[in-house]
Amino acid sequence: MQRWRGYEATPGGWGRSVVTIGVFDGVHRGHQATIGHAVARARELGIGSVVVTFDPHPVEVVRPGSHPAVLTEPARKAELIEALGVDVLCVVPFTAALSRLSPEAFVHDILVEHLHAALVVVGDNFRFGHRAAGNVELLERLGRSSGFAVEHAPLVAAAGTVFSSTYIRSRVEAGDVAAAAAVLSRPHRLEGVVVLGDQRGRELGFPTANLRCPPHAAVPADGVYAGWLVRGGTERLPAAISIGTNPTFAGRERRVEAHVLDFSGDLYGEHVALDFAAHLRGQIRYDAIEPLLVQMAEDVERTRRAVG
Repeated sequence: MQRWRGYEATPGGWGRSVVTIGVFDGVHRGHQATIGHAVARARELGIGSVVVTFDPHPVEVVRPGSHPAVLTEPARKAELIEALGVDVLCVVPFTAALSRLSPEAFVHDILVEHLHAALVVVGDNFRFGHRAAGNVELLERLGRSSGFAVEHAPLVAAAGTVFSSTYIRSRVEAGDVAAAAAVLSRPHRLEGVVVLGDQRGRELGFPTANLRCPPHAAVPADGVYAGWLVRGGTERLPAAISIGTNPTFAGRERRVEAHVLDFSGDLYGEHVALDFAAHLRGQIRYDAIEPLLVQMAEDVERTRRAVG
């Protein structure tokens, strides 16, 4: 898959293409259907498929300080999109100037002049241009006058719930990682660098890897989870994951810690990922260490059963 930074990076001589546009945070089942449709149509037509996405999230530029929780970091999102068979990922820097483009200018500058769109595939709720004034109906009208077709990718839903990044964020925020995984088609993932913590877990016999997460990361609700710690992109190690402030020890800083089962190596400084399989329990404050140790041992056994 080719990766372009900005639509201006389209190489000279680039031919016609099938384009789909969106933030695609999470690359969930709905996104997969849209992107998959674009890839399939590009192959039928014998031309390239292009996914256009944005960085940073447009909401942060239009309404600073309102950045939504991020389900997939940029590198992970690119990997997931590449796995769908896309030819080109075009990451467009979203700026205030871009946000002021009219729908007509957006179509002319990006889709016509640079990407040479023959077909544009979008979801039924697609909006574009200044103040999101453009919709699918306007895109179709502009396509007729500019020489490209538009096809709808129907929204994907189950049990009356439309699959969306907003819905997944709500499930992660509530700690319902199983519901999030059902829409993502894989476990929710949290990435970060392992940093030095209080080392209290080691003293208690349950050493933990403390994760420093990127800004805006979609961190699940406080509690204990069963999951995996992923090293090097492929090595998956069962882990009991704790999120919260360590109330038994009067902690104040919210932390993400993973006790990797049957592991004695050194993870400090490594960039790792945590995949969440199941919510085990909420945070509990104990008045003594002994009941905490009993609970932690139970958490480990429940994790072993859940992901072993």
